Amino acid sequence: MNALTNENFGLVIAYILPGFVALWGIGYFSPTVESWITASQQGAPTVAGFLYVTLASVGTGLTVSGVRWLVIDSIHHVTGLTRPAWRFGNLDDKLKGFLTLNEGHYRYYQFYANMFIAAGFTYAAWLVWNGKGLRAAGWANLHFVVLEIVLFANSRDTLAKYYSRVAQLLGTLNNPKPKKGACRMSNGIGKHHAKTEPASKPVVTTQAPAAKPTSPRPEQTQGR
Repeated sequence: MNALTNENFGLVIAYILPGFVALWGIGYFSPTVESWITASQQGAPTVAGFLYVTLASVGTGLTVSGVRWLVIDSIHHVTGLTRPAWRFGNLDDKLKGFLTLNEGHYRYYQFYANMFIAAGFTYAAWLVWNGKGLRAAGWANLHFVVLEIVLFANSRDTLAKYYSRVAQLLGTLNNPKPKKGACRMSNGIGKHHAKTEPASKPVVTTQAPAAKPTSPRPEQTQGR
């Protein structure tokens, strides 16, 4: 990676940095991984060593991201932060804006949430390797808890902004609950009803009642 751009910077913070932190935790139990990480302390890092660390960080970061999806995403969604039903039919015309929001918000969400998982794993690995319990760790516990709170709060904030601003860009689908007895379309989006006018009621024509025969007036009967 010769130079950082907007695209690869997002990948670095989303996967490589959290992966490296988790790899550090693995190094407490793997002498090989530890030798990759501490190579710079012994001398100039070799190309092979740098390549091993980079590839291992990417692989570990992707694994951390999978755990993040299972844990952090689920927590956010259960607590009310759900992804809107975006109108992806508008994506072709607004692809550049969507990618900008993805790099400017979602990559940062991945960093904060993935780092939350990676830091928790590495701290637990350090406690086990050092032989210290939570009580013996002392102030380190407080520092770790504060760090996790900051990471979690930032992950929720960046994800909420990402959902909101993509919804403003693409729009959202109106997907009301179908009426009882109606069937959904196979695409899962919902039904599209043709607007129909209600059936007109049959026109009932009524005839005027026949006039009753009138009795002759007294003047008429006397003149006969």
